[in-house]
Amino acid sequence: MKRRENYANIQIRYKQYLKLEKGLSDNTVDAYLTDLDKLEAFLTLEGLHYLDVTTADLERFSAGLHDIGIHARSQSRILSGIRSFYRFLLMDDYIEQDPTELLAFPKTGLHLPDVLTVEEIDRLIGAIDRSTPEGQRNCAILETLYSCGLRVSELCHLKLSDLYLNEGFIKVEGKGSKQRLVPVSRRVRQELAAYFPFRNEGLIKPGYEDFVFISRFGKNISRITVFHFIKELADTVGLTKNISPHTFRHSFATHLLEGGANLRAIQVMLGHEYIGTTEIYTHIDRNLLRQEILEHHPRNKRHH
Repeated sequence: MKRRENYANIQIRYKQYLKLEKGLSDNTVDAYLTDLDKLEAFLTLEGLHYLDVTTADLERFSAGLHDIGIHARSQSRILSGIRSFYRFLLMDDYIEQDPTELLAFPKTGLHLPDVLTVEEIDRLIGAIDRSTPEGQRNCAILETLYSCGLRVSELCHLKLSDLYLNEGFIKVEGKGSKQRLVPVSRRVRQELAAYFPFRNEGLIKPGYEDFVFISRFGKNISRITVFHFIKELADTVGLTKNISPHTFRHSFATHLLEGGANLRAIQVMLGHEYIGTTEIYTHIDRNLLRQEILEHHPRNKRHH
């Protein structure tokens, strides 16, 4: 058992573990280390060594976060970062027992974004002028966001070389450079096929030839552009819900679950590392949770 190694050295090892083995982005790694600094400050005040921490110590730390007014959702995020650290210590034989194993997390409540109905999504897409290159591109963007459940950053960086449309899936690079395969509906394939002639005739700057969705300036489309045209579209059709690109991802997951898709399958589709991230959707419908994704998504069901 390795004991009493300098905390700074442990932190360096942990940072390497997060980046190299977990494949997390620099921003996520920094967030984990910042959360760890909060614990280190608490332990210093309490006169405790991080290797000797008990569950009771961490419960006091958690209670302290609550007492200073940190929101339950932020408390949970901080505790998740600390749990990751102690799992690392356990895995690397610095400790024999994980003090976070029985640690209770605060109830965060359900702060979910608005969900669009299939009819509302059809209204939004139906309001786009398909006769223009941007219009056809925007149709393809909304259909891909909704039918594939992508993050807007994943959509903006989607490559032609990641499309396997004949095989019925696309390869997506998500958070921490983790890749996943996502099935695509017939509707997505149709919208992309209609968009590609417009795309290929337009300006594409050197170095951007492989991006699927191209802006009028010849580069891959930005998340701000996607956000703005969705807001404008919502105003055009008189939709009062507060929507953003993420609304389509959330609607995707909600409609799948309501249709009976398996929660683990939705987890894989969304690229969530932990099933707990996906479980925020289970307040909607916990019935059956039975078969696979493509059988349950509205875009696929209506074409069978």
